[in-house]
Formats: sequence, C-alpha cells, structure tokens
Amino acid sequence: MSSESGFAKILANRSSDIIQEWLQQQAASQKRMSAADQQETERRSREFMEALKAAAQTDPGANVDAPPWAPVRDLLTELSAGRAKSGYTPSETATFVLSLKKPLFSALRAETGSDASALAQATWQTTELLDKLALITMEAFQKTREDVISRQQQELLELSTPVVRLWENVLALPLIGTLDSARTQVVMQNLLEAIVQTRSDYAIIDITGVPVVDTLVAQHLLKTVAAARLMGADCLISGIRPQIAQTIIHLGVDLANVTTKATLADAFAVALRRSGHIVVEAQKAGEAK
Repeated sequence: MSSESGFAKILANRSSDIIQEWLQQQAASQKRMSAADQQETERRSREFMEALKAAAQTDPGANVDAPPWAPVRDLLTELSAGRAKSGYTPSETATFVLSLKKPLFSALRAETGSDASALAQATWQTTELLDKLALITMEAFQKTREDVISRQQQELLELSTPVVRLWENVLALPLIGTLDSARTQVVMQNLLEAIVQTRSDYAIIDITGVPVVDTLVAQHLLKTVAAARLMGADCLISGIRPQIAQTIIHLGVDLANVTTKATLADAFAVALRRSGHIVVEAQKAGEAK
C-alpha cells in the first residue's frame, strides 16, 4: 500500500478521532471563542474534513492545485475571508489548518505502527499538504484584508471631501489634509457631480485645512477650477494664508485668473454679490423699510 493511498485510508478510518482532537487544539489556541464561534468552528471543521477526504481519495498525489481539490480551496478561501472581515488575526486564521497537524500525526503513528519508513513517508506528505493549504489560507486572508483596506481608504477619501450647499446656487468644498492625485480625482468628481445636481453657478474650494501647498497641490487646484468652469460654474479659492501666498509666489504658480480670498466668509460674500444677492443686518434691513 502506498503512502498516498494510506493517507486517504487514515482520513476515512480515523476521521472521528482526528476531528475531536483537532477541535480541542483549535479551542486551546483560540482564547476568545464564544459558544457561537465554537459551533461555527465545529461545522467548518467537519465540512473541511469531508472535503479533504474526498480530495485525497480522488487525487492521492495531493496536488492542491488539481480540480479535485477545488472544494477544499473554496472552503479555505471562504473561511479566511470571513475571518478577515470579523477581525481575526493572521495567526488565528492559520491555526485552523496548522492545528490539524498534531491530530493527523497521531493518527499516522497509530495506523503505521512500527513501520518507520511508512510513517516517515506519510508524515512528510502530510506536512507538505498542510503547509500548502495553510498558504492558501493566508493568501485568501491577506487578499481580503487588502480589499477591506482599499475600500476603507476610498470611503475615507469620499468622506473627507464633502460638498456643502451654502446658498441656492453657491457650493463650498472644504479640504482638510494633503491633496494628492488620487484625492484630487475624488474632489473633482464630487464637485462636478454636485454642480450638475444643484445647478450651482459658484463653487468655493476652501484650503484652510490643507497644511502644505506646493507646486503639485497648486496644479491640482487649477485643474479642479478649470473643470468646474467647463461645467459652467465660477470657482473661487479661499483659505489663502500669508504663508501659502508667499509659497505660491515663490513657486511661480499663476493664479491670476482665479479669485482667491483669505477666508471662506470672504469668498462666500463675493459669490453672493456676483449672484445678485446682498446680505445686510436685520436691524439695518428694518430701518430701510
């Protein structure tokens, strides 16, 4: 009997003992498992064992990339993705597969008896197999974590570029933090969409919260202003502090065709005047009557 067929036979004959010891190993390594987690782990473990037995029986060579192993790979991918989203650590996720080593080795010793050669061969094959499955687990875990981080970064970008309607035809876009190429694209898209939706004629980009304005940031601002003009909106820039003004002059950035103001209030007042509105104090308005 070859070690390959012996491995499949061990899984078939001793699966109950292997699962029981495997569950104990997982419970010992997962300190924060609740009753629901334990039930889910037991269910997943039994599903994995059935898939593992079927794959080993169909493909004794244990080529995890072969079609017979697809259910095993799919199960590990789904489990790793779920644990990544649930806040499990990489070690806790990898333990699902790696904790199976000791129960399998115990079953191999009991099955092979005094045949040291068969035990060594079966042990090596089992080690290789579980290491490959552990790699599949970690790759799926890492990919899911990267997808989650990427989605969160995109959401943060969108949340950090809110478009506020100040008046019936005046929008404001307060910027906080650095302004790079990726964020500029989000800024431009959000502003243009808001201009179309609200049919606004004026848009104020407030850079009071932008700590540094260099040549690249200035170019991004000019691109956003140009895009807003193409949509029919007059774009103003507020939040020009003395340091920023000196930096822009030093860099030689041409903002001659862009209306700039020191504060958002000043830019708002300009936008109101251009739109034909005048804001006066209530007392003076009463006296005028």
